Formats: sequence, C-alpha cells, structure tokens
Amino acid sequence: MVSRFEHPAGGYKKIFETVEELSEPVPATVTGRIPSFLKGSLLRLGPGLFEVGDEPFYHLFDGQALMHKFDFKNGQVTYFRKYIKTDAYVRAITEKRVVITEFGTFAYPDPCKNIFSRFFTYFKGVEVTDNCLVNVYPIGEDYYAVTETNYITKVNTDTLETLKKVDLCNYVNINGVTAHPHIERDGTVFNIGNCMGKGASLAYNIVRIPPTQKDKSDPIEKSKVVVQFPSAERFKPSYVHSFGMSENYFVFIETPVKINLLKFLSAWSIRGSNYMDCFESNELLGTLFHIARKDIGGGQGEYIDHKFRGAPINLFHHINTYEDQGFIVADVCTWKGFEFVYNYLWLANLMFFNIFFEEQGKNLICLPYTTATATMRSDGTIWLEPEVLFSGPRQAFEFPQINYQKHGGKNYSYAYALGLNHFIPDRIIKLNVKTKETWVWQEPDSYPSEPLFVQTPDAVDEDDGVLLTIVISPGAQKSGYMLIINAKDMSEIARAEVECPMPVTFHGMYKP
Repeated sequence: MVSRFEHPAGGYKKIFETVEELSEPVPATVTGRIPSFLKGSLLRLGPGLFEVGDEPFYHLFDGQALMHKFDFKNGQVTYFRKYIKTDAYVRAITEKRVVITEFGTFAYPDPCKNIFSRFFTYFKGVEVTDNCLVNVYPIGEDYYAVTETNYITKVNTDTLETLKKVDLCNYVNINGVTAHPHIERDGTVFNIGNCMGKGASLAYNIVRIPPTQKDKSDPIEKSKVVVQFPSAERFKPSYVHSFGMSENYFVFIETPVKINLLKFLSAWSIRGSNYMDCFESNELLGTLFHIARKDIGGGQGEYIDHKFRGAPINLFHHINTYEDQGFIVADVCTWKGFEFVYNYLWLANLMFFNIFFEEQGKNLICLPYTTATATMRSDGTIWLEPEVLFSGPRQAFEFPQINYQKHGGKNYSYAYALGLNHFIPDRIIKLNVKTKETWVWQEPDSYPSEPLFVQTPDAVDEDDGVLLTIVISPGAQKSGYMLIINAKDMSEIARAEVECPMPVTFHGMYKP
C-alpha cells in the first residue's frame, strides 16, 4: 500500500492561483481599531498571473507582477491592486503565451513563425525580463517596482498605473541590481550588482543614487559607482540578493552559489534553458566576506583587502549591519550548505568582523553578548564562525524586518520575520537578537507575509510601533486581510478583511 503525504498546509496552494486586477479600490471590513497614526499606504508586490493561454509559469518567481495597496484614512481601510504593465506582461497578454524567459520558465519562439524565423530567435538570444514582482522603493520623489535585473519600472503609487521602464545599464556599469537597496534618511539609495570590470574581469559594484534634486532632475541620471568588490571567479558571479550597510561600511557576502556566465551567454537560448539552469555551486570556495569603507571623501568608498572566510552557506536576506567597539556586526538569514535549492533549513546567523589583525589562533571577538568567533589563520585569512540566533526542526526565520527608520545600520535588539514551517509561512516571529527570546503571532490555516514595521510617532523604545502584514486564509469566507500587530507583545490590534482572493506577496513598504 502506498500512502500519499499531504502537507498540513494543503490549502496554501490556493495563494498561487491567478487573480484579476481591480477597477477601483474596495472597502475593507475593519475589526478592532486602526491606530490613528496610520494615514498612508501599505504597498506590496508579488506574482498574480500564474499562466498565460495554455502555458504555465513554472517557478514562484515567474508569475507576473501584481501591486497591492491598502490605504488608511480616518480609521478606515481600502484595498486596491493592479498588474504592472511591463513588457513581459503586455506581450504575454497580447500573444497569449510566455514571450520573455523568466527565472524558471523558458519562452519558446512563436510557433506561428516559419523555421528560419524561429532559428533566428534562438540565435539572437533571450531577452532579459522586466517582470518587477519582488519589491517597491522610492528614488527621489518617485517609486519603482523592481526585480533583480537591470530594469526597474516607475509606478504611480496613488493610481497604481505603470509610468515607464528604466534601464539602469544606461547610467552605471551593472548587469542587474538587487531588490533590496539601503536608503539613508536623506533619501540616498545604495544598491549592489555584478558587472564586467577592467579587462573583462568580473566584479560587484556598489551604486549610489542621490536623493531628490533641487533642480527637479531625475536622481537616476546622477547614479554612480562608489566602490567595487572583486569576484572569486572570473566568469561565475555569486548570486546576490542583498547586502549589508552600517554607518561607515558596506558588507558583501560572496557565497558559493554561482551563475555560470558562459552557460548563460552561449548555450542558454539554444538549449531552451532558463535562469535556474545557469546556477551551480562550488563548495570548495566556502564563503567569502568582503567589507569596504562607505566614504573616504568625495562620495567614494574604498575596498578593504582583508581576507575573511567561512563555511559554505546560502543567503538571501541581511537583517541589519552595525558597528560596535571596533567590530562590524552583520546579522543575516542563511542556511548551511552550498546547493541552490529550497530544502535546507534556514537559520538566522550572527557574524562578526574585526577589521584589525592580531595573533594567529586567537579569537578576535571580544563583545560580551556573542559566541561568534573570528580566528586568524597562518595564510593570513580570518575564519569566521557564526552564533546561531534562531533554529528549529524544519523551522525558519525569513523575510526579516527591523525598525529601519531608527536602527537601520545601528545597534539594535529586535528583528521581525516570517516563521516558516516546512517552508510554509504560518506565523510572524519577533526575535531579540541579543537574548534569543522570541514572541509569535499565529492562527490556524492562516499564511502571513513579510511583516513591515511602522514606528509610533515620537517613540522612545525600539519596538514601539506596529507590524503590517497581509494574511491569507484560503478556507475563510473573507480569504484575505491586512493585519496590524503590536510590535511590543505581538498581540493583534486590528484587521481589515476583503472578500476577493489574494495571491502570495514578497516584499513591500509603508508609504506615509
């Protein structure tokens, strides 16, 4: 007799079903009381179209970009959503097929074209997608929906109309940038992307986009590279999803998960491959940790050529990076191993970097609140061992957020994240990164999204604020709602329910 395993969260698959956009905002039913200081919008991005015509999208990162918006006004809440009208989306809808290759879905040539036209399409390669389904953030006075390629899409966050597509390659030397920039209090944006450097050598560039310009010109036009990190391999950049930034330093973690550029550029289109086919791992490299000074004058940074190494890890999200008593502290969500797959346990690791050299074999870490170590080796490298802050059997701490307004790049105590159970997000977790104490919000058959922290005006305590998250309950009468949680004790303050089904969302922001 063969038994079939059914995941305890079997209804979760319903949040990967295609939905329609809305023609106008719909009122939400509010339970509890909306805090009076919430007067803006919760903006979220994720996939919303999971097939086109008879062709499905095969990967979670392939569904076409849908922007969601919850508006707060006078204690009431409305919900609105629209598809981002990217080239990938418009052409797919027009031709009723997948036209541009996505992360895990290959776009075959139009079957109606003759054999010579199809061969030419293969020969000239595959277009880079502009499917901006990952995040949204401000540049100057504008807002952009983004993914991890060189294309970002300007949107009107009031109407959710798509305004224009921007190719960052026209302004700086990058092949793509992450969807997780760092934004300073004056609006300056820093991001990282891989690039081809001098002599066709591979590198990683930190890009600076200035804040709103007095002459009302586009800040993107004044983008510049401020520092460059070297690559361990010439034609194989590491996959980069985020990076760390403290008040005075950048931290870049180069993992053994690699993108084979030769495979990407030559064999991809002919073999019918996709982005996922171009990933490989080299565990012998372990993990390299790079640091750079943020500003040595004139807005330029400086790479610090110290060799920091550690065991192989996978990494998506940095939590926070700060300086303390001569050390650089980097908290990251990672998991052990080197294969680029999603069946590893994810851990929240604490890593420390000492920028001064001392005697061999001695632990350089002297901060009282950590068991992390950094040890000088005979070859001049410093070997890093992390302190594990959070772990559990098939449990994970991911999509992290902090009180970024007050503690981004500074010493802090609290991180908030999705709790994953068998890789299904079924709880919101608050973690004290100093004591490892945790608090949890959870309801049966409910799947929350990344919790965004909004600080209470004039707050003194770091955790004085609320968390905003979209929760999906596929079996409920009203299957989706925006939940407001007290960030101090993780108790529910209010929820705003809507009757229309909602798909999964990845990242977003609160716009005051």
